[in-house]
Amino acid sequence: MKSYTSNSFDMKRFTIATPEPVPDEDGRLYSPEVRRLAGEHLPPAARPTAEALSALGVAARLLHQGMERWTEKHGLSEGRLAVLFRLYHHPEGIPLGELAALLHVSPRNITGLIDHLEQDGLVIRVADPTDRRSVLARLTEAGRSRVDGLWEEAIGFQGRCARGLSPEELAQLRHLCLRLVQNLKSR
Repeated sequence: MKSYTSNSFDMKRFTIATPEPVPDEDGRLYSPEVRRLAGEHLPPAARPTAEALSALGVAARLLHQGMERWTEKHGLSEGRLAVLFRLYHHPEGIPLGELAALLHVSPRNITGLIDHLEQDGLVIRVADPTDRRSVLARLTEAGRSRVDGLWEEAIGFQGRCARGLSPEELAQLRHLCLRLVQNLKSR
């Protein structure tokens, strides 16, 4: 059986050179370039999946790039901001291993993120009062103030990303993305 992978087209070229999506006969957007490539290289049953996952990949990549640009304006990275937001909701602190799991990154990655945030005076490491072997990450007052100053702007950024989507469409988007997450976790 022939193997089909997403490596059959260049995602960077797609995001730069592909014309705007157009509506299909049902009024749903699609990429003519991806549809053409899928039609040339995939069996008919595989085409809807390839088109949907290609669109999701492009959206994820552009969302990540936009978030990185936005966070860089504030002297952060997307990862550092995610740590700050997570710690904001856990004033008592979070064990580093648990923080890594919550953010779906490696413990090594969390260590680097915490190192940078600690150097910037936004986070401190403290001993876990319930487990001598564990270290907690906790926001400093400067970190809490930083999040307070970014919160509304972050919500505005998200709103601009989702502009034009109804509450029902957003709920469906959330549902479908989380179903994909379940599928990926069960592999």
